[in-house]
Amino acid sequence: MTPRPIRAYVVDDERLAVQRLTRLLDATKRVEIAGSTTDPDEALSYLQRHDVDALFLDIQMPGMTGFDLLEQLERPPVVIFTTAFDRYAIDAFGANSIDYLLKPIEPERLDRALDKLERLSGTGVDIRTLARQVAAQLAPGRRLERVASRVGERTTLLEVARVTHFFSKDKLTFAAANGHDHVVDFTLTELEEKLDARRFLRIHRATIVNVGFVHELYSDVDEGVIVRLKDDGKTELAVARDRVRALKDRLGI
Repeated sequence: MTPRPIRAYVVDDERLAVQRLTRLLDATKRVEIAGSTTDPDEALSYLQRHDVDALFLDIQMPGMTGFDLLEQLERPPVVIFTTAFDRYAIDAFGANSIDYLLKPIEPERLDRALDKLERLSGTGVDIRTLARQVAAQLAPGRRLERVASRVGERTTLLEVARVTHFFSKDKLTFAAANGHDHVVDFTLTELEEKLDARRFLRIHRATIVNVGFVHELYSDVDEGVIVRLKDDGKTELAVARDRVRALKDRLGI
């Protein structure tokens, strides 16, 4: 017997994002689109009057965030967040019922989210409580989410989640992102205090690594360890001997 399609509603303040996600959902043949909108107020009105199985919800929207919307729903459906930011904060809740899709959304990742959604149907999870926990993790001042790189009259804003590592050289601090090294104003010690400690780790007096980009570890001379990153340049970073255990613990090995 063919399972009933998942009735889903899509909310994102970017129309192109709504159109792309609805196309991807249609292509799975597993989802029936109950509705979609770029206006969170319109979404709230619809969801207060209609039941759906799943809500694909953007977090950062003008006027009303995704968390604000959930707070106003008496019986919120299972939520899959869609976001271009804050990947790692949401990742901590991925094992609980709230899942996320990082933009641009990949079909394979969407399929995994739908698999999870089907497993969670009817489990009675308190979505609003989990959403409040996520919102607290994303509160301003909790973590550094963007870092500025100033060169002359130009200032470039870098998403911290896309920085593979920070390093110091010649009395300057650099953020490595998108295949380039960007000078930043923070010292490594200041960055240690401001970065998400679940994802960034000091592996050397001159290096902080984003553990999400670690591809492999291998032994070096004098019992040292080298980390190879999954970036375009397959960057290799030295790990201080007294920091190897902490890195392995963080990686779960």
